[in-house]
Amino acid sequence: MRRHVRARRQPCVRGVFWAAGGRLRTAPITRADIEAGPASIWRYASLLPVRADIAARPNTDPAGPGSPAPISSPGSWGCGPLWLKDERGNPTHSFKDRVVAVALAAAVEMGYKVLACPSTGNLANAVAAAAARAGIRSVVLIPADLEPQKIAATAVYGGAMVPIDGTYDDVNRLASELADDREDWAFVNVNVRPYYAEGSKTIGYEIAEQLGWRLPEQIVVPVASGAQLVKIDKAFRELIELGLVADTKYRVFGAQATGCSPVAAAFRAGHDVVQPVKPATIAKSLAIGNPADGPYVLDVVRRTGGAVADVSDEDVVHAIRLLAETEGIFGETASGVTLGVLRRLLADGLLDPAAETVIINSGDGLKTLGRGGTGGRRGDPAHAGGVRGLGVLPCGATRAHWFVIMTLVS
Repeated sequence: MRRHVRARRQPCVRGVFWAAGGRLRTAPITRADIEAGPASIWRYASLLPVRADIAARPNTDPAGPGSPAPISSPGSWGCGPLWLKDERGNPTHSFKDRVVAVALAAAVEMGYKVLACPSTGNLANAVAAAAARAGIRSVVLIPADLEPQKIAATAVYGGAMVPIDGTYDDVNRLASELADDREDWAFVNVNVRPYYAEGSKTIGYEIAEQLGWRLPEQIVVPVASGAQLVKIDKAFRELIELGLVADTKYRVFGAQATGCSPVAAAFRAGHDVVQPVKPATIAKSLAIGNPADGPYVLDVVRRTGGAVADVSDEDVVHAIRLLAETEGIFGETASGVTLGVLRRLLADGLLDPAAETVIINSGDGLKTLGRGGTGGRRGDPAHAGGVRGLGVLPCGATRAHWFVIMTLVS
């Protein structure tokens, strides 16, 4: 029998939420309740589709992802108060540990036996690590031209990794077919995606709490699938509805690389539909040519008075170096996209230079060595340590290749 994933309902009135499994949670949620919780994303468990006792559950990392430390305040870079939400401190050094933690909790609750994903790299790291910690098997599908550092940082956990000769969108299509066929596989960003995506809300919760329970006036978020931006906005709206922060105006901005900027192109053209593109950028973690949440990104930025912009790979490299040389923070290419777009928005007069602004550093630069002159060199993903003897499957991999993939976890 097929499992039907039930997405968590929206909050309706203060202190009333539907938790995972349909259990109604009616107790008011206070700042004190949250501050008394674990120093991880599980302090927000009452706002997530997880069990209330998730922090104490078997297979759960008690430390968990999330950062209790205050977000740092970089140099002005031409604008007013500017804060950096730095995600390098998570278990596998990117924000993906947040979303995978919530997806894993759902997968274990529903009895899945394999944790899986299509990935541009960071998600592969997080899924392989989380599955190893939980004692279940993992399968990750990746584009074959992924950065070798991300491949090695996935292979070390001992799961199955399958490189595909194609783009992330090709990999994602194959994963969707596998998810339909394998009832005991939890593809975190496919068949348990409603749970997975909610994990990104914890970035928004932390930003508000670390700013002293208030919202920033502006925030710039990198856009791949678009889910992170959409869920940060959802987190801000939930905090307002619950009375945990003041109902102040904020604007949300999206950042893409020019070589994969379908949402930015749709925004500029005034369209509601995002036209897929073939990615061609060094920012591999953002190289999703057909972003699932693209239309929702457009809704959020237009509703809040923001924008979606893009920058060239050259601008990305410059921004990475600027962040490293001025703040001692080595961000991955997605971080270069975000800082580059911040500078472009300021130059174009779309961002208020006097307003308090938050930008997201979504991952560690050590994951993307060799991109744009940041050191290191490319390797052969088919021979990275731990890749389980497949070579590289063709872009058109279909059911004919499923047996090969499934033998990895037999």
